[in-house]
Amino acid sequence: MAGRKEWFKLDLSGNVYPTLQKKSFSSTFRVSLTLKDEVKPEILQKAFEQIMPRFPSFKVDLRKGFFWRYLEPNRRPLPKVERDVKNPCMPMDFHSKHRYLIRIYYYQKQIALEVFHSIADGLGALIFVKTLAAVYLRMQGVEIPNEEGILDIEEQPKACELEDAYMKYANSKVTPKRSQGSAYRVRGTREPFYTLNIICGTMSVKELKATAKKYGVTITEYLNAVLIYALMEKQKSSRVWKEKPVRIAMPVNLRQFFPSSTLRNFITMVYPGIDPRMGEYSFEEILKQVHYYMRYYLNGKFLNADITTNAKTLQSPFIRIVPLFLKDMVVKQFYKRVQDCQSSAGLTNLGVVSLPKEMVSYVERFDVLMGHPFSARTNCAIISYEGFTTVNFTSGIIESDVERLFFRKLVEDGIQVTIRSNRN
Repeated sequence: MAGRKEWFKLDLSGNVYPTLQKKSFSSTFRVSLTLKDEVKPEILQKAFEQIMPRFPSFKVDLRKGFFWRYLEPNRRPLPKVERDVKNPCMPMDFHSKHRYLIRIYYYQKQIALEVFHSIADGLGALIFVKTLAAVYLRMQGVEIPNEEGILDIEEQPKACELEDAYMKYANSKVTPKRSQGSAYRVRGTREPFYTLNIICGTMSVKELKATAKKYGVTITEYLNAVLIYALMEKQKSSRVWKEKPVRIAMPVNLRQFFPSSTLRNFITMVYPGIDPRMGEYSFEEILKQVHYYMRYYLNGKFLNADITTNAKTLQSPFIRIVPLFLKDMVVKQFYKRVQDCQSSAGLTNLGVVSLPKEMVSYVERFDVLMGHPFSARTNCAIISYEGFTTVNFTSGIIESDVERLFFRKLVEDGIQVTIRSNRN
């Protein structure tokens, strides 16, 4: 950190997550990889210690000021890598003895990173995991170059990796409305305290791509449409008194549209969906709706306007002088009454993971898990590696109707799916 300022402002996304933290919810997510051989925890610990100076935005703790929270360099000893737990993505303890906002777990052949969302998004976490695994393998004699998102731990952190890219690029003259209106919500039986149910489906990228191509859409559009279809069928079978729109909250990686290499958050949300009050939708009609929604909204100008709305809110002179406890009250109520209510489920796709060819033969698969949902619903996280796509659902409710309908539709479309779960 020599020559750098001694603290970080929370970015636009990062400001929200600490406000929403509670015992039954934490904005913590997980990115993991599975090796071909058993993990050696003592070597993993050494690799963890070696890479951390290269990731100063991860080596932080969360502090509270009178007006804002901020991130401060954490000079405490690093936490120990731990044997994995039954229920991942547990709430982060901001006041623990080490105060770090990340955890490293291992189990058999798996290495997992859990991150509090205030410090990074999925891409930043993926780069951290790939670098950690590369250094771990190098310590056992494997030669791996610094390519495909693996950072050189011998070089100094770059300023562009630490920037708040939102503030750098949010310059639109238009600021669209925040609310999309309320959406259908799954009603389910809550599990005991912080039980995270996980259902994972693994399938061939080749079969998935062929099916999406048959419909004339991308894989992400196809999987969004399948989840909307599953939610629509669930709403029908629930015999609700009044139908509501079915909408997906999908984070978009803004690095695709703006030239940023930040390791911090740089995402915004879009909400593809349908309104069954307009009439019956066939699956093909849902696909068409999602396809054209993505074509219309996924462009730099619209996304710039979207992040500018948040940026202008934070830059408001009035907001800046409001004490933090009042900001927290307003943000929490806004999220409960507006933000959380406008989607039926969450879906994120980290895309295809690439590794240096020297590393591929040592890594079997990647997984990503969204943490415990804020409300009684399911979240879906997707990642692909070496010809296979994994779709991980996480929820805090007993019922798994939406997941069953989702995977059943994939099988009906000719995609073979292997299912595994942490449920009994």
